[in-house]
Amino acid sequence: MAVYELGDRRPTIGRGSYVCEDATVIGDVTIGADCFIAPGARIRGDYGTITIGDGTAVEDNTVIHARPDERCTIRKKVTLGHGCIIHNATLEDWVVVGMGAVVSDYAQVGEWAVVAEGAVVKNKDVVPARKIVAGVPAKIVADVSDSYIKQWTEFKGLYADLASRRYPQDYKRIA
Repeated sequence: MAVYELGDRRPTIGRGSYVCEDATVIGDVTIGADCFIAPGARIRGDYGTITIGDGTAVEDNTVIHARPDERCTIRKKVTLGHGCIIHNATLEDWVVVGMGAVVSDYAQVGEWAVVAEGAVVKNKDVVPARKIVAGVPAKIVADVSDSYIKQWTEFKGLYADLASRRYPQDYKRIA
């Protein structure tokens, strides 16, 4: 794994978390317990501070960054889909951000909210809890149902399994 300090900024990775060897974690980054950081993820705390809560999955090619002397906060059990960008924003517990979505500066995404694939949550926008947003710019299109919450609670267990068992035990370079 590529974990780098930058000056006096040093990452902290929680117990049971797995950071793939070609993910990059730089500087003032705190990754909670039981997180999965997938191949190609880039988490840069070079100017600002990044906090990632317990049980969060950061999928392939996701970029997380914060402005100078500011903070990007991703709380617990969040799923960040392939290729999304989270910049200087706050994501509450259980949020799902779809593939290729962007959550921009000072945006806030409420608990159990969903940012659909390719959506753009603009600077300072607020996505209320249990709402689904889609489009460019992102607009509320639906509510998060109880069945969705049940399904995603189970899915998030799959990422925990990747972090705790499958990658540490079965991920081996063969060439």
